Amino acid sequence: MSILVDRSTRVITQGITGKTGQFHTKACLEYANGRNCFVAGVNPKRAGETFEGLPIFATVREAKARTGAGTSVIYVPPAGAAEAIWEAVQADLDLVICITEGIPVRDMIVVRDRMRREKRRTLLLGPNCPGVITPEEIKIGIMPGHIHRKGRIGVVSRSGTLTYEAVAQITDLGLGQSTAVGIGGDPVNGLKHVDVLRLFNDDPDTDAVVMIGEIGGSDEETAARWVHEHMDKPVVGFIAGVTAPPGKRMGHAGAIISGGQGTAQEKLEVMDSCGIKVTRNPSEIGKLLRSVL
Repeated sequence: MSILVDRSTRVITQGITGKTGQFHTKACLEYANGRNCFVAGVNPKRAGETFEGLPIFATVREAKARTGAGTSVIYVPPAGAAEAIWEAVQADLDLVICITEGIPVRDMIVVRDRMRREKRRTLLLGPNCPGVITPEEIKIGIMPGHIHRKGRIGVVSRSGTLTYEAVAQITDLGLGQSTAVGIGGDPVNGLKHVDVLRLFNDDPDTDAVVMIGEIGGSDEETAARWVHEHMDKPVVGFIAGVTAPPGKRMGHAGAIISGGQGTAQEKLEVMDSCGIKVTRNPSEIGKLLRSVL
């Protein structure tokens, strides 16, 4: 098994006619190696055309109706990306993965608030995330597929680059991944660490989880407390930004220490007290994981 996506998932690319959308859709098609995972694209100005054999529709609703897709991935530029998310939510998709970086915070606040008020069932991953991959089944996003191997370790991370680092170490150990999920580093986003940890905890084919966080906010502390109370699988963790000074933005919009809160040290202490094995050195994630298995 896996979480969120597998070989049966059918995917729509929103923004398929842009350079980024085309590049990564093609890479995902190649990773699927002939499996019918990506089934359509959406661009209202290019409806009726095709890309790599995929039909392009004017709306997500039409693409879903014609192909049976339940997932979309978004490469729409920042100014229109929040609207693209809402279009996918209105089409009642199961999962929306937004790769786009730089979406205005106000736009995301509006979308997330509407999703909550209307109690929409659609899960949102991102924005500003690398996507999700179930190795040797399906890749949706921008992660390098060749470093992944099928296995029984779940990965959830706010950092795209550190996701790849952890995955590479897990692969080198011969363990492989059940699913790797990049939740993104924006301050207003969809799925949080705790949401993904719940899914991994319920997945019979995930034996342990690597959780990677960053400075800023309190999501990692919330997830750590949930792990302490509910998780029955080992979790190892790392927090990026140990040396970040207060008030300094470090990479992601959400990675900023405010009022002395959200520091890496604070997060690591909470995680450690909740039974998560932590390291302050990203090169030791794999070694730490092996020690708890």
